[in-house]
Amino acid sequence: MEKREELYAGKAKSVYTTDDANLLVLVFRNDTSAFDGKRIEQLDRKGAVNNQFNAFIMQKLSAAGIPTHFEKLLSPTEALVKKMEMIPLECVVRNFAAGSLVRRLGVTEGEVLNPPTFELFLKNDALGDPMVNESHAQSFGWATPEQIEKMRTLTFKVNEVLAALFLEGGMLLVDYKLEFGVFNGEIVLGDEFSPDGCRLWDKDTREKLDKDRFRQGLGNVVEAYEEVGRRIGVEFRYE
Repeated sequence: MEKREELYAGKAKSVYTTDDANLLVLVFRNDTSAFDGKRIEQLDRKGAVNNQFNAFIMQKLSAAGIPTHFEKLLSPTEALVKKMEMIPLECVVRNFAAGSLVRRLGVTEGEVLNPPTFELFLKNDALGDPMVNESHAQSFGWATPEQIEKMRTLTFKVNEVLAALFLEGGMLLVDYKLEFGVFNGEIVLGDEFSPDGCRLWDKDTREKLDKDRFRQGLGNVVEAYEEVGRRIGVEFRYE
């Protein structure tokens, strides 16, 4: 498998083509961004940590019957993934109130949400990734009703698998976002699952162990990510 030209560079990852039209190389960089890319910093080891964390999670999800784009690790910072047609929506599940939900609705941070909520957001940095509904998604052609229902089903299945996994490590899965694409006509989980795209709190102390440490200036961002990984069994390597 030959890594070729850069296809796309996002806020924290770069995508490269390969000599196989169905496969891409995903490169996790040390860039760390917040507030729709308005704040960007370099954090040592972060790319390697997120890549290997994501590989571990994707393999757990695949074992649970959830189709993912992940193929294999290539290096501490690189992964081989399926080339998909991405759906421009983020699927968000919230188990506890935090972040934008608290700001929008004036509820108390940490309030248990029973049942968990499911929300859709349009992937558009220029617009601030606005919240949308299923009617918008269908009217503007972002996703079909069948695709939305499949994404919802898979997103809640992910919740079952990962909420239990993190709880075993003494952590609460507060909320998270997922992105999906289409591969060979099938809805498949794409992008990444790492502490960059979810909220994780220590079960007993409610210490934040996710990207909120960066957003809120709490420090020790990568160290917190590594701690989360160690608690669930990720073995990191850096060279």
